[in-house]
Amino acid sequence: MNTQHQDPAQAGKRPRPVLMIPLRRCGSHALRLRLNFSADFYSPYPLHIVDFMPIVPLYGNLQDDRAYFRLVGDVIGLQAASMVKWPGIVYDPVEIFEAIRHAPRSVHRVGGELLLRAAEQRGARVVMDKSLDSVHYADELMRLFPDMLFLNVVRDPRAQVASMNKAIIHDFDTLLNTHTWLEAHRAADAVLADYPERTLTVRYEDFLADEEASLRQICAFLDIEFLPDMLDVSRSEEVRQFSRLSALWSSNCFAPIAAHADKYKKVLSIDDIALIETLTHDYMQRYGYERLTDASASIATGAFDAARLASEHRRALAWQTLERTNFRDYALRRQRAEYLAAVRARMEQCANARAARGDEAPAQLDELTEAFEVTD
Repeated sequence: MNTQHQDPAQAGKRPRPVLMIPLRRCGSHALRLRLNFSADFYSPYPLHIVDFMPIVPLYGNLQDDRAYFRLVGDVIGLQAASMVKWPGIVYDPVEIFEAIRHAPRSVHRVGGELLLRAAEQRGARVVMDKSLDSVHYADELMRLFPDMLFLNVVRDPRAQVASMNKAIIHDFDTLLNTHTWLEAHRAADAVLADYPERTLTVRYEDFLADEEASLRQICAFLDIEFLPDMLDVSRSEEVRQFSRLSALWSSNCFAPIAAHADKYKKVLSIDDIALIETLTHDYMQRYGYERLTDASASIATGAFDAARLASEHRRALAWQTLERTNFRDYALRRQRAEYLAAVRARMEQCANARAARGDEAPAQLDELTEAFEVTD
């Protein structure tokens, strides 16, 4: 095989990719930060490529080198616009494009290459993407990275929805967030069915009850060594910096509190609890969560439309509150959102111009035989 045309993800011994699934606010940061104590493992703050997915069709045919080069540059820009930077990492879109131009083309291949290189720079054997929403693209990821593993982190849906209801990354409504929970777990079901030997399921509540046992189980699955340091997360400088940045992550510098597993009872109304239990009762039974109601709540016609209106109103208020109470968090989140909006606007212009020109054969850029230089 001509190694010049070989997909670098499959050439040589690169870090083994892992995707954590299926949904944020499951305790995922607590696990990521502890596993990062291992020199063999690396999981940076996630790209959350799901937020980029609505823009991808605007690039058109990715076999056109111009379209794919733009995509490579914009995904690198997304990483640079992230709330939490990847330390010591600078990506050159020209070099990344040349490295993967002959591999199957996908936004996930671009994001995966960035992750693989970040892990390689640290000498890690395993790299985990904590972009849990990418569970909806698991089949494509497996085609791109056939040795991928999946870490399926399950949390009591009542506790998880209660957490989601307060998070600006989700909706501000129990019905909408429970529906999101269901969609994510249905996608995870497909992963469990199609790749059972590649998937480990852990309950967040079991981690709360016995950190060491859960971490040992995960480390064995990932083929990395369990380290006692993982049990003292307060020693991590990454954790201290991370917890100061956003209220969503403020608890990550402390040991988990098992009593918080039932905190949702003080946050959710009994009607909300009944609604969640009605929609998720099969999963609650599967994963051993006891119901508090008879799970017979009804959903009125038009409930979703009303929920969306109410959620958007609460979202606007939440942004105002965040700007007032934690301006750094607010500004960093807004910068990322503005970056995505700017990319969308530019690519809409490109798509309109492409449509006006009519059908074109995919363009091919010359392969570089030496370093690309920009002249002034």
